[in-house]
Amino acid sequence: MHPATSKLVLLVVAAAAAAACSFSPPAAATAGATNSLEQQLRPDDTGVSCLPHERDALLTFKQDITSDDDGFLASWRRGQEEEEDCCRWRGVTCSNRTGHVVKLDLGDSGLQGQISPSLLSLEQLEYLDLSWNEFNGSFPAFVGCFKNLRYLNLSYMPFTGEVPHQLGSLSNLRQLDLGCSLGDMQATNISWLAHLHFLEYLGMTNINLSMVVDWPFVINNIPSLESLHLSGCSLPGTSQSMTQLNLTRLVELHVSSNDFGPPLGTSSVLEFLGLMENIRYLDLSGTSILSGRVLPQLGSLSNLRHLDLGLMLNTMYSTDISWLTHLQQLEYLNMDRVNLSTITNWPLVVNMIPSLKVLYLRGCSLQSANQSLPHLNLTKLEDLDLSHNYFGHPITSCWFWEVKGMKHLSLDRTYLDGPFPNTLGEMTSHQDLYFNSNDNLATMTVDLKNLCGLGVLELDGSLSNGNITEFIDKLPKCSSSSLTDLVLNSNNMTGVLPDMMENLTNLRSLELFNNSISGSISPRVLNLTSLVSLYLSLNRINGQIPLLPKKLEILDITMNNLSGHLPVEFGAPNLKVLDLSNNYITGHVPRSISKMQMLYFLDFSNNSFCGELPRMPNLLFLLLSNNRFSGKFPSWLQSFSTLVFLDLSRNNLDGTLPTWIGDLAGLTFLQLSHNMFNGDIPVNITNLTQLQLLNLAGNNLSGSIPQSLSNLTGMTSKHLERLETILYNTGVRDSSIDVLSLVIKHQELKYHPNGVLHMVGIDLSLNHLTGLIPDGITSLNQLVNLNLSWNQLSGRIPENIGAIKPLESFDFSRNNLSGEIPPSLSDLTSLSSLDLSYNNLLGRILRGRQLDTLYDNDPSMYDGNSGLCGPPLRRNCSGNNATQHDSRKRSVKDLEPRLFFYFGLVSGFVVGLWVVFCAILFKRSWRVAYFRKFDKLYDKAYVFVVVTWARQLEIKYPRHMPVRLLLHNWRASGNLSKLEYLDVSYNGLQLTDISWLTHLTSILDFFQGLWLASRWCFVKGFTYCR
Repeated sequence: MHPATSKLVLLVVAAAAAAACSFSPPAAATAGATNSLEQQLRPDDTGVSCLPHERDALLTFKQDITSDDDGFLASWRRGQEEEEDCCRWRGVTCSNRTGHVVKLDLGDSGLQGQISPSLLSLEQLEYLDLSWNEFNGSFPAFVGCFKNLRYLNLSYMPFTGEVPHQLGSLSNLRQLDLGCSLGDMQATNISWLAHLHFLEYLGMTNINLSMVVDWPFVINNIPSLESLHLSGCSLPGTSQSMTQLNLTRLVELHVSSNDFGPPLGTSSVLEFLGLMENIRYLDLSGTSILSGRVLPQLGSLSNLRHLDLGLMLNTMYSTDISWLTHLQQLEYLNMDRVNLSTITNWPLVVNMIPSLKVLYLRGCSLQSANQSLPHLNLTKLEDLDLSHNYFGHPITSCWFWEVKGMKHLSLDRTYLDGPFPNTLGEMTSHQDLYFNSNDNLATMTVDLKNLCGLGVLELDGSLSNGNITEFIDKLPKCSSSSLTDLVLNSNNMTGVLPDMMENLTNLRSLELFNNSISGSISPRVLNLTSLVSLYLSLNRINGQIPLLPKKLEILDITMNNLSGHLPVEFGAPNLKVLDLSNNYITGHVPRSISKMQMLYFLDFSNNSFCGELPRMPNLLFLLLSNNRFSGKFPSWLQSFSTLVFLDLSRNNLDGTLPTWIGDLAGLTFLQLSHNMFNGDIPVNITNLTQLQLLNLAGNNLSGSIPQSLSNLTGMTSKHLERLETILYNTGVRDSSIDVLSLVIKHQELKYHPNGVLHMVGIDLSLNHLTGLIPDGITSLNQLVNLNLSWNQLSGRIPENIGAIKPLESFDFSRNNLSGEIPPSLSDLTSLSSLDLSYNNLLGRILRGRQLDTLYDNDPSMYDGNSGLCGPPLRRNCSGNNATQHDSRKRSVKDLEPRLFFYFGLVSGFVVGLWVVFCAILFKRSWRVAYFRKFDKLYDKAYVFVVVTWARQLEIKYPRHMPVRLLLHNWRASGNLSKLEYLDVSYNGLQLTDISWLTHLTSILDFFQGLWLASRWCFVKGFTYCR
């Protein structure tokens, strides 16, 4: 039979079987129904082979599997006799009596494809687990035909559509788990559940049950139920009352993350819960069932061991929690974010629950923890979380230090101050201490050497000071120290980096960043054989970097004083994140980098590396800016299809940009600015549909801007969620991404890590680009920065430029742009920087509140455009719609009559002058008379001027009033002590010529050249000097 035909037959059979399996009231339980599931499902140990038709059914099932990356079904094949025995196949168990397949366990096997209805041939199947796989499509209704099924697990599957009612036919079912669907599953009717009389476990987590208003009554009809999971099901409330509870065996109930509708509905749900006297595990976290006051009905559930009321987002408060004292068997209590601000005796209440082992009161607005307990009953308390409560009192006054058996203590953001109590050093059972973000109010003077079980010690931003060497000496020195995580960031610590804590052989994470630690990294760091992550950034560490521990995965030593070369065999085989930026490291990048195949984040920016870039592993983030790398654009990048962030700016790279750069499909940030790249911008660069930032500024690029800029769809929608997901999945911190440099208003602005992911921009400034600005640039409607300045671009500014609403910085200065400013520019209400200077723009200046404010802040933004007119410029426009081009034509026409007038005037003057000159030249009597007359006029004018000038200046001299003072030859030969005004400008005087000026103490105004004034005049104290 043709394979397609066989599949069609199977589908028809499945449909018919699903119809035939529509449930009817279940038959009475057989005598063997009481046997446990484990007794019924035994592996084959008698040599009975599986039945041929069931083997064929399993092979047909395998044919519909499209992916089996883990090789889970590798043993499912035809071959020798033993190979064909499906009872020996992985995940298959047969009955040792009949040879029938009774158990199929394929859970979490990494399979993808479809669930073949060929499984219907497994008529005796009692156990079916297909969970945690990727079987697509709708829920397989034919599963309802497995009459003998006792265990069915189809959780964590991407099914969509309605949960089939045919599951009600599985009358022998003990466990049914359909929960945590990764698709869009819903059920509008679950009455079929009432027919599963033997059901003990029901999981429907995340299946939409919002239309099932009678869900409490349906569930109440399954008396055998012991564990019920309905979290995240959008359960509605109900106004009907329940008079009798049949769920007498129910001990575990999960209904977290549900709304339950209006208060009338929640009251009935509370009534439903209040009847569950035998309940031991109750999870109500993230619900609105207790919105408002915490009702004391929960105090009647005396058998409770586990009670979770957390994450109510402050919608729940309580003025009385005394009902908790009735829960004498309670071991776990979570009341995170329940507002307990008015309850001051909360330690006394919890102290009356002696069985309590875990207590979470995170973010409950508690006022203090310094109450005294007359007698400590919480001897079993192991885990206490009081984080995010503002206590603000000394640490030593807290009551919980008396709980000697405490293992886990969380006090983040409690703002406790002072030294830790000495009793901490006596809590030998202690395993984890979290005391982060407490405003550096505490000190650690306690000796912790006896805490051999201490695994995690986090004091991030909480200590006021300390010496790193002395602190390390206080840590456990046990031969089998359990310390795995040590976090001492931002604690104002000083001292020299210790010689690498050899006793801490189990240390996996060491964080010391943002302190003032000096010294060098010892080569003995290799002895920390378990070290996985090392954070030493923002310190004063110097020297060279030694060889690294082999298990190291994260190394961050940015912003220190490291120098020298990297070791030739630098690296670690499992290294994933390597950040050495902002140091003084020199030399070539060692070729051993290429061996680190796990590496996906590398930042060597702001160092002094040189030479050509060696081949590197397939990275996601590569940041090498501000070094001295040379050579061409690295050809080995061609295979980096997953590269997200590439920064090669501020190096000495040259040559042309390769056309295959457009094949780097995952590229989101591309920074190649301030190199020596030349040639055209590759057209293929617009194939980078994920690109969010393109910076090619400060190169020697020529040619035109690619016309297909509209293909850069990454600049039309925000990809922040995608980038955050990448950072989260790879474990890269936001702060690991170096600052991003962009030129805005001719100033290089720095965008720090929190702002880098939000930046969307194009910077092509400082190149030699020509041609028109593509109109497609206006379709990039998420641009924040657009800089095309200092090129030779021509043509008009795109008319629809105002469509880029988020634009904050817009710089088209120093080009050859012409035409009018587009009216849509006034629509850019987010604009904070605009520069259109030094172009050939013309026409009237646009007005608007935003543009006027920008002009007030920077009046030069329109400079160098002689054709622009109108306010705020002083150059008026001749008409409302007149362009500067028309204005120039009219100016030329208006100038023509004046030009003729001045030309005639000058011509007449020249002709008249030559007539008089010729007459005097050739007639001697006229010449003699003319010069005599001129001498008389000169003498009269000279005497008048000199006398008048002397009177006005009031030159006071006791012996005589000189008519002329030849000061350029004068050497203090007289008494001018009362001289008030002196002009000796343009005489070429030297300092030695006018040393006598030191005696002129009454002078008020002195004229001399700038060279003299700046070197001498002001020193002498003249009133006015120039």
